[in-house]
Amino acid sequence: MARLKDRYQQEIIPAMMERFQYKNVMEVPKLHKIVVNMGVGEAKENPKALENAVNELALVTGQKPVITKAKKSIANFKLREGMNIGCKVTLRGEKMYNFLDKLISISLPRVRDFRGVSPSAFDGRGNYSLGVKEQLIFPEIHYDMIDSIRGMDIVVVTSAKTDEEAKELLAQMGMPFRQ
Repeated sequence: MARLKDRYQQEIIPAMMERFQYKNVMEVPKLHKIVVNMGVGEAKENPKALENAVNELALVTGQKPVITKAKKSIANFKLREGMNIGCKVTLRGEKMYNFLDKLISISLPRVRDFRGVSPSAFDGRGNYSLGVKEQLIFPEIHYDMIDSIRGMDIVVVTSAKTDEEAKELLAQMGMPFRQ
């Protein structure tokens, strides 16, 4: 069982109920899913780059990524509709909790000059977005294995109705917000 899920059920739910005066346990916000997206711009010239990105994302998340395709053609970027341009993974359930736990406790502290994540990256509906500049912060990725440094976007989707509730939920889970 995921360590973070246990903590959510034993400590976070009662704390959130007290803080926001919920009358029912089902009102307490919870995590729905985590989407990890990796855009690979060089995939149009170098198909091997996309393959490497897919392998790295699979290592980090423990789930096979889906290859994303361009929705529109953009002449300035030499991009045609339907070209492979990235990969993404949607994590739910056990894998979602394990990934978030690993992100908060192991990966984020490994970022150089880390002072905390931005507290203003909420979308107004209780979802949080986070950009990671390099995939090296994850313990599964070894420096010698990678061909180029790639970033990724991590979106945490919660059932919270407001940003304040979502921020409290993530803070309780241990997300290191900047003061």
